[in-house]
Amino acid sequence: MAVKQKKSATFSWQGKDKSGNTSKGKIDAPDVATAKALLRKQGILPKKVAKESSFSLFSDKGKAIKPMDIAYFTRQIATMMRAGVPLIQGMDIVANGVEKTKVKELIFDIRSAVNGGQDFAQSLADHPKYFDDLYCSLVSAGEQSGALETMLDRIATYKEKVESLKKKIKKAMTYPAAVLIVGIIVSAILLVKVVPQFESIFSSFGAELPAFTQFVVGLSEIAQDYWFIALIAVMLTGFLFTKAIEKSQKFADFIDRSVLKLPVLGQVLHKAAIARFARTLATTFAAGVPLVNALDSASGASGNVVYRNAIIQIRNGVSTGQSLQNAVIMTGIFPNMAVQMIAIGEEAGSLDMMLDKVASFYEEEVDNAVDNLSSLMEPMIMSILGVLVGGLVIAMYLPIFQLGNVV
Repeated sequence: MAVKQKKSATFSWQGKDKSGNTSKGKIDAPDVATAKALLRKQGILPKKVAKESSFSLFSDKGKAIKPMDIAYFTRQIATMMRAGVPLIQGMDIVANGVEKTKVKELIFDIRSAVNGGQDFAQSLADHPKYFDDLYCSLVSAGEQSGALETMLDRIATYKEKVESLKKKIKKAMTYPAAVLIVGIIVSAILLVKVVPQFESIFSSFGAELPAFTQFVVGLSEIAQDYWFIALIAVMLTGFLFTKAIEKSQKFADFIDRSVLKLPVLGQVLHKAAIARFARTLATTFAAGVPLVNALDSASGASGNVVYRNAIIQIRNGVSTGQSLQNAVIMTGIFPNMAVQMIAIGEEAGSLDMMLDKVASFYEEEVDNAVDNLSSLMEPMIMSILGVLVGGLVIAMYLPIFQLGNVV
């Protein structure tokens, strides 16, 4: 049974290099003795080695590991192995160059398992939160074929493309939502803090207020009395909505189907799902994974229940002897261009290459659509903000304008 490696810590050091020049820096090691030994191997005579304090106002200790961290790790390991560096030594080098503590700890845990005799794929599978079945299956295929560095390079490209696509989708959805939220917050502040000041002025007029102003004053009174309850209700609704998506598959599927029907944004999500399907299938098929198994992986990575069900339908058709082109046509949701490219790939024996072209095309389509969506949404958002904020301002000044006319 392998002895579990100690977790790495960061040490500050001062010493002299081979030329006798004073130098200093930081190094990661399990303990002080190991840190000094590593420095000596680098040709440095350590004079002072001290463990850095774990407390810091800007410490990254609590920062979560993100998918792009995994993509970066994969790319670095692929580069190291392509340069002839052994896997374990490559992980040491990558870990020492990583700033995020949790990523560093994850790499050292994987390194420890591999050093203990465990397969690289199995060592990754021990961390399913960060390495899914598709990732581990591809690594396993690379290990068995003796082309692990090539497979890691493909996985890194796949992860980078997928995360880039997700980032574009988030950009399309986050921008309008953020602006509208700011507009609502500003309107709420006006109702709770500003309108009451005008109301006290209006009470001295002794005349009936315009209907629009009365409506806004009524909203202000409701906001003053129930703003805290409204805030709690909004937060609770958001929390329950998130939990419902996590716990109820039916509700999550309903949301998936609904977002695809949204104007403009729905088309962006359609193209993103097609790009993700093509990218996953291209990567797995090029890795030598049988088409039926590759379709299984693509269905899990589709990101939407409509496309997941469609890909499962395609897999069932292919498994009964149907061509991929016909199986795709039978779903009725894939565009003609994607179908024709798949047909050409099947006939020419270059399906992975054609799928890669389909993925690149739709990724570019998503990029353009997001830019166009931002341009289209800006005037719409400005109009909504104008109605919200401008309407409140007009309502407050209407009585003053009427008073001026009377005078």
